[in-house]
Amino acid sequence: MSLADVEYLPETPAHDPQIEAINDEAFGPGRFVLAAYKIREAGGHERALSFVAMDGDLVVASVRMTRIAAGAGRALMLGPLTVRPAFKNLGIGRRLVAIALEAAAKARAPAVMLVGDEPYYGPLGFKRIPRGQISMPRPVDLDRLLSHEIMPGAVARLTGEVCHADQARVAEHFAAMA
Repeated sequence: MSLADVEYLPETPAHDPQIEAINDEAFGPGRFVLAAYKIREAGGHERALSFVAMDGDLVVASVRMTRIAAGAGRALMLGPLTVRPAFKNLGIGRRLVAIALEAAAKARAPAVMLVGDEPYYGPLGFKRIPRGQISMPRPVDLDRLLSHEIMPGAVARLTGEVCHADQARVAEHFAAMA
């Protein structure tokens, strides 16, 4: 396999079984109790902003984006980013993140946030969100809450508990009816 053989494509439903297998291998069943998964399960991810790396018919890596809300702020949450073990440390994950950030900017997303390691994501344009500015629906290391701002001031608008954007729309709808 050569990196020249790797093709980066938008995610389709046909990729789902292989993506699930990669996520299972990388994170195991414990992933379902993580804060980010709690948010994702409330409304799913944005397939048009999610991508795969392919080696022939094999999905070797995946990155997904989910619309989120926190206070007056709206953003995308990046993750999970997963790479099959045999394809790690080749730059495939970093390339997928770059593609996802470019798509987010084209879609006029104000910001992208994630739960991840600053040494990995920092060089990709992510910075730590100030402690206490946002919280997650389940425990998380606050030092791992990172953001990439696309529109100036967008990260500062993210306050309080992060939820799936669909949940925020439902809450706003009921608030407007009251």
